[in-house]
Amino acid sequence: MSRAERLLELIQLLRRYRRPVRGETLAIELGVSIRSLYRDIATLRAQGATIEGEPGLGYVLRPGFMLPPLMFSEEEIEALVLGSRWVAERADGHLALAARNALTKIVAVLPSDLRDEAGASSLLVGPGEQLATGDQEIATIRKAIRAEQKLLISYVDAKSGVTERVVWPIALAFFDHCRVVAAWCETRRDFRHFRTDRIKTIKGLDVRYTRRRVVLLKEWRAAEGIPEQ
Repeated sequence: MSRAERLLELIQLLRRYRRPVRGETLAIELGVSIRSLYRDIATLRAQGATIEGEPGLGYVLRPGFMLPPLMFSEEEIEALVLGSRWVAERADGHLALAARNALTKIVAVLPSDLRDEAGASSLLVGPGEQLATGDQEIATIRKAIRAEQKLLISYVDAKSGVTERVVWPIALAFFDHCRVVAAWCETRRDFRHFRTDRIKTIKGLDVRYTRRRVVLLKEWRAAEGIPEQ
């Protein structure tokens, strides 16, 4: 384990403890000497981490500290590159551009060795099918989800029947062959799933739904048997 990876692991350990934890305990979990642990804590403090405590009393990490990108491991870099490439190929144009821009910003501040690793990553995204839903429709859905606002949609079901519904969108799933909106449907008074390629028309209502999205998302996960992430 490199020192950068060890510092990252130390931060993760400290985040798991809400009360002060003894240095000896941390050293044992990291597999390092107590002297090395003290040096690592000093390094993290110099980088801006608010680690309170001292030898013999224990240490606790106060919230708010974010590690710089140089602390990413090689596998984490690969995950970021692969994820960004997938979004760039499979998501709508706005989100694809955001993914490319985010990856560019991350790579720009990496140490040279990790920057080379990111540029030469062999994890690729294969070509996918062009989906029918336009970028503007997907952008409207994503905006409504972020703002917790209702949508008025005209939806074509599997039997070609058309219905008009007011829905509360809570999640958007990207599959290789389609995109699906999970939403509370005011017509059905229950959660429903809508394929975006079957949405004939869509309009943002600029009206917030009456319950918080995080609560609805939790209820939807429970109803679908999807574990919390």
